[in-house]
Amino acid sequence: MPEQPLIVGKPVLLVIDIQKSAFLENYDGGIPKMSAYTTAMRQARTVIDAARASDIPVIFFQEAHRPDMVDFGRELDGTEDVHCVEGRKGTEIADDIVGLRPDDYVIKKRRYSCFIGTDLDILLRGLKADTLLMVGGLTNVCVHYTFADGHQKDFYCRVVKDCVGGSDPEAHSAALDAMEYLQTGAVRSSDEIIAAFGSYSVAAA
Repeated sequence: MPEQPLIVGKPVLLVIDIQKSAFLENYDGGIPKMSAYTTAMRQARTVIDAARASDIPVIFFQEAHRPDMVDFGRELDGTEDVHCVEGRKGTEIADDIVGLRPDDYVIKKRRYSCFIGTDLDILLRGLKADTLLMVGGLTNVCVHYTFADGHQKDFYCRVVKDCVGGSDPEAHSAALDAMEYLQTGAVRSSDEIIAAFGSYSVAAA
């Protein structure tokens, strides 16, 4: 199939799990992260700011689990330890990194995919979204699973390769390849995304 345009119809930016645990010194967040992870999360701010400048909706996600661990499910059966527990400092969205505002859309999730058990579908319908652009982490877990679910719901999905970070470089690269396999041209740089936002703003004005 031919590669689709970077933005089709109305875009929405999904900021997935950029939380304080990644930026706190001597804090065990329970999840392994590649060495360039925080650099990628900081780079995501450029895309967030560009989306705001072009009046593109931004939705922030926070993975959070109840302290009694009743909603962890099978998440602790693999490499990950206990993580993102409600009430812990590291679980909060890194508002100073992403520039979170009081009136922003924020969705708390109990599972990796942003679609499972949340009102994301309802919000996207209200926003009349066609293209979902993704930044955040982990590339090979929450970003990948959200991308796959969005793909199966017939959204055009894009992932900003320098604004996502995985559990390790190999898993990060493999996840990007897997997403590109689902939608040709899905993996883009922040420069490409920001340029497309600018063009979208001009076209929409």
